[in-house]
Amino acid sequence: MKLFKTPQTKELDEYTIQHEPVDSFVLMERASLAFFNKMLPYLEGDCRICIFAGTGNNGGDALVVARLLLIAGQSVRTFLVNPQNRLSPDCKKAKEKLLAAFPYALMEIDEAEKIIFSSADYVVDGLFGSGLNRPLEGVFAEVVSIINHSGATVFSIDIPSGLFGEDNRNNNPNAIVRADYTFSFQFPKLAFFFSENEPFIGEFSVLDIGLHPQALQDFPSTYFFTEEKDVRSILRPRTKFSHKGTYGHALLIAGSCGKMGAAVLAAKACLRGGCGLLSSYIPSKGYDIMQISVPEAMIECNLHEMVLFDIDLILNDKNRYTAVGIGPGIGTDSKVKHILSDLLKKCKIPIIMDADALNIISESFEMLSRIPKGTILTPHPKEFDRLAGYSSSGYERLQKQLKFAQKHKVTVVLKGANTSVAFPDGRCFFNSTGNPGMATAGSGDVLTGIILSLLAQKYTPEEAALLGVYVHGLAGDFAAGEFSQQGMIAGDIIQSLGKAFLQLNVKND
Repeated sequence: MKLFKTPQTKELDEYTIQHEPVDSFVLMERASLAFFNKMLPYLEGDCRICIFAGTGNNGGDALVVARLLLIAGQSVRTFLVNPQNRLSPDCKKAKEKLLAAFPYALMEIDEAEKIIFSSADYVVDGLFGSGLNRPLEGVFAEVVSIINHSGATVFSIDIPSGLFGEDNRNNNPNAIVRADYTFSFQFPKLAFFFSENEPFIGEFSVLDIGLHPQALQDFPSTYFFTEEKDVRSILRPRTKFSHKGTYGHALLIAGSCGKMGAAVLAAKACLRGGCGLLSSYIPSKGYDIMQISVPEAMIECNLHEMVLFDIDLILNDKNRYTAVGIGPGIGTDSKVKHILSDLLKKCKIPIIMDADALNIISESFEMLSRIPKGTILTPHPKEFDRLAGYSSSGYERLQKQLKFAQKHKVTVVLKGANTSVAFPDGRCFFNSTGNPGMATAGSGDVLTGIILSLLAQKYTPEEAALLGVYVHGLAGDFAAGEFSQQGMIAGDIIQSLGKAFLQLNVKND
């Protein structure tokens, strides 16, 4: 799914109006009907709904929703906040249709003191849409404050009023509606993917309002939302006469004293990801742990020395490995730094780097400049800040992520609630799977193992990153369904990988 910035939203509407063709008010009613249908199942018992409409088209949406709710027999109070006594043409038409059907359903106000409702009410927020470009002030900010302090359940139309569609660094957080549910028209807004905006957005859903498919296809965008149909087209079916050599030989460099769990988790996830063979290069003291925990993996280590491995021996057989992963639990001592430096100099196969490998690189500009093109990096936000500099907001970090991927010709998988994957060509994909239960020790090691497995199977870095991130999140969703978000651990994600692949394979068939 393409994601579009705020200025393009109006253009998409205009294209639909001209080329469907459809009247602008009919399009408004279509969007409002989609919102109404989505909201209705949330309403419980004999409830009262308070609707707040602004003076633009978002306010028009709210007034249409009010009419639909009244037709459905709901108890509705509607406040049209209109301090300047000026409405957009479609908002005016929505007001006229509401009053024609329900003459006493609307209270037009210019001051917040006239608003009265309780915490038991439901609230529909339709004050402002995504086109806002300055913080709310005056009566609108006062209305927002009343809504936020009411304790009522809040539904926002398209976007919480007061929130900018992308960059909110210069916004006033006290003048933004704190929604429990946001029903966004046609696609999520970029602002939805930044952690600092979670208190405003609540749980978001996307409503198809029938914007013209040709416009959605042709209008340019570098931002995307990865859905199941996208990754299903990436996943390759297995052939009848294939063998373990068909699916690649992964090399995992991981573990140190006290952190062998990271190596075990990554190794298990790599094998569950479908690679044919896995060799784990680990410290000698981790030999028994790995051999017992992951019997399917081959172990390579120097049993007589307290060193990780000899890089030249690893890379001596150029045809042995098809991908290498390094980082989980390796530590950052001088020997490990030397190993990583050698690997970046000499390795000619696809690489994925995570955890301590990224921390080492962040301390060395010279090593950073040697990262091979096509490498996949999987930092969490703090690790990425060490690589690219501190960011004060999710939007700022996203811009740095894109610049970093382009400058170094690498794929950057920035882990989070909607993990973002930035490519060297400037495109960025936000993931749609996963849940807060995955915020647990070892979850990142599991992701590294999955992506390494796909690289070893000769998926491209782009394919491996998108498919790996999606499957990781989907397995996390299955794990949460079985163990709960609170009760799940990283190993449960690994155990659920089979279910995740099965779902994609069944639908692929």
